[in-house]
Amino acid sequence: MVRRGCAWSRATSAKPKIFFENLSGAGKAIAVLTSGGDAQGMNAAVRAVVRMGLYVGAKVYFIHEGYQGMVDGGENIREATWESVSSMLQVGGTVIGSARCKEFRSHEGRLKAAHNLVQRGITNLCVIGGDGSLTGANLFREEWSGLLNELVEQGVIEAESVQKYSALHIVGMVGSIDNDFCGTDMTIGTDSALHRIIEVVDAIMTTAQSHQRTFVLEVMGRHCGYLALVSALACGADWVLIPEMPPEDGWEDKMCQKLSATRSRGTRLNIIIVAEGAIDRHGKPITSSYVKELVVKCLGFDTRVTILGHVQRGGTPSAFDRILASRMGVEAVLALLETTANTPACVVSLSGNQSVRLPLMECVQMTQEVQKAMDQKRFEEAVKLRGRSFENNLKTYKLLAHRKPESELPVSNFNVAVLNVGAPAAGMNAAVRSAVRVGISEGHKMFAVSDGFEGFYKGQIKEIKWADVGGWTGQGGSLLGTKRTLPAKHVDKIAEQMRKHNINALLVIGGFEAFLSLLELLMARGKYDEFCVPMAMVPATVSNNVPGSDLSIGADTALNAITTTCDRIKQSASGTKRRVFIIETMGGYCGYLATVGGLAAGADAAYIYEESFDIRDLQANVEHLTEKMKTSIQRGLVLRNENSNENYTTDFIYQLYTEEGKGVFDCRKNVLGHMQQGGAPSPFDRNFGTKISAKAMQWVSKKGPGGRVFANTEDSCCLLGMRRRALIFQPVVQLKDETDFVHRIPKEQWWLKLRPLMKILAKYKTSYDVSDSGQLEHVVHNRPKESDASVAM
Repeated sequence: MVRRGCAWSRATSAKPKIFFENLSGAGKAIAVLTSGGDAQGMNAAVRAVVRMGLYVGAKVYFIHEGYQGMVDGGENIREATWESVSSMLQVGGTVIGSARCKEFRSHEGRLKAAHNLVQRGITNLCVIGGDGSLTGANLFREEWSGLLNELVEQGVIEAESVQKYSALHIVGMVGSIDNDFCGTDMTIGTDSALHRIIEVVDAIMTTAQSHQRTFVLEVMGRHCGYLALVSALACGADWVLIPEMPPEDGWEDKMCQKLSATRSRGTRLNIIIVAEGAIDRHGKPITSSYVKELVVKCLGFDTRVTILGHVQRGGTPSAFDRILASRMGVEAVLALLETTANTPACVVSLSGNQSVRLPLMECVQMTQEVQKAMDQKRFEEAVKLRGRSFENNLKTYKLLAHRKPESELPVSNFNVAVLNVGAPAAGMNAAVRSAVRVGISEGHKMFAVSDGFEGFYKGQIKEIKWADVGGWTGQGGSLLGTKRTLPAKHVDKIAEQMRKHNINALLVIGGFEAFLSLLELLMARGKYDEFCVPMAMVPATVSNNVPGSDLSIGADTALNAITTTCDRIKQSASGTKRRVFIIETMGGYCGYLATVGGLAAGADAAYIYEESFDIRDLQANVEHLTEKMKTSIQRGLVLRNENSNENYTTDFIYQLYTEEGKGVFDCRKNVLGHMQQGGAPSPFDRNFGTKISAKAMQWVSKKGPGGRVFANTEDSCCLLGMRRRALIFQPVVQLKDETDFVHRIPKEQWWLKLRPLMKILAKYKTSYDVSDSGQLEHVVHNRPKESDASVAM
């Protein structure tokens, strides 16, 4: 099905599509509420539920102040319009309010709530909150028919209402900065909270370095140490204390020894991160003030405490949270349309980059099992129950933060070279640090190559030690230096350097040039034995155009730069007449940044190479914006990928919109340029780079456990990429058929399925493929191997 503004000429799939036009919401009423603690991104979820609900023909209602508003009724339950959720995407917290409600916990309170819903014909609830809020919703659903019968007996509602509104359908989305809900890799708000923490840590590190101080940071996480653990991983903290894995007895001495050893190697600062719920093995709380007193008493270091508190809940949501919440909101509406009387209440979750639906109570029960395991001091089990992502984070942190004595390192005669190839991408330095430290832990000698393959053939190669990469995680760009130079013209000199330094393996971190480089080195194996060694590639490019991986290091940072800039640009128009902004993004021929950035920023259109467009599409988009501008909408946003069309340039589109919008709106244009490659890496990119690089280095070690190996098979030259729910190694030669080498993009790209979603939220009539929507699954203790959204964090 092809319609103007939704051309699928380059995004075809052999799989038959099912479109939600078959899933009508006509006659249905959906209510959305936020409950419990607030979390950044909740507004994006509310916006998506409202607009998707209206799009399918349902009536949609806001329930203000959570369950309290449902119990109180009246003005707290109001019908939503398309315009009522405008300009809320970038707002933190929840604009419809949230409250903890004791009354709803009572039978009488739920009876009042049922009456208020039936009065408006609402039988579909979308609940955004934590496990307590979702458990309350499920209890309400189970009691529903009994509550209606009681209301009939009291003469409050008609008997026909019991039949007409016989079942209450519930779909949940987890909004919690703690990421403490089992069944999903990430909850709404977690990534934004990590942004707040890392912003503070980066700021503190500069002052700590100036004065040679130790800082103890207390972060939220009363029952869950996710924020503490991941922020420790993202900033390379010296020590972290979390409730799921209390330190062994005698930890105080070990910690002080570690801090002292770090200072003796020339480091000018120490960072210790403490979760607010941290405990020791006997259940005694470990407070930030106790840790400070310990450091001062034992080491005499100048030490300060910073308690972040509710700043972690505040601020604008990150690009990741906006996209996650928007996808979940749309998925929640689809789930409500498909539900039947026998369908259990479900929660929309994220696994890898896939939406899944899980039975709500199974997730709640597993979440409660974690707390039970912690209460009973079964800490290792608690870590496993948190999920594979949490477990991997903990293992990776231990591997990178705690250096083994030389005597404990395995014996290896393996020399590994690490280099960056292509354009710089935020997170490259975190990936190099991770590779170097994992390699050293495996007993290898690590070599750093400056300036990519250009530096390689010039001999810019030197050994790199554990301490040399300290503090690299938060640095943007490429500290090793990176060039786009490919190796083919210099293979003889590169082979000579491989011999000279006895290089036994290569780890290449970079974008499309890195992929081409490995293909060229693979071809050179027939002539040079020096290239018959294990070679691994980790994708790192803001363009996210590497075949074999759904995500690349650096793309998340670029998305946040685009989103932040779009927010500021839109804000600049506040109080002025109606205005449309035309913004050009990077990406070469890959439209990832324009599309996903457009979804995160609430764009009205995004022009990309993969989805062809012509002058009629441009005209239709202008007319659509003109109609919207005649309502209360004051600002429009149009994104264009830099190589989307050689004739319809950014200037051309700007001039067209300016001319056609005369009398209704005026235009401004902005080319974002290299600011998308700059800045400190986001928490996502720091952690994705750290974990994917550690995994790649472990693969290299397994290929040559006893020293140099002769490796000339296809599977000895691989790219490590994230595919749907798993991190997998793929021989680069097998990825050739999946690649459009002329335009330097993969032939199939998963994010193209997000484009109709962006258009729906911008009020376009379009088709939406639901064949890949989340299917109801059961919760399992061990998710698919390496399931990690984040390696998603």
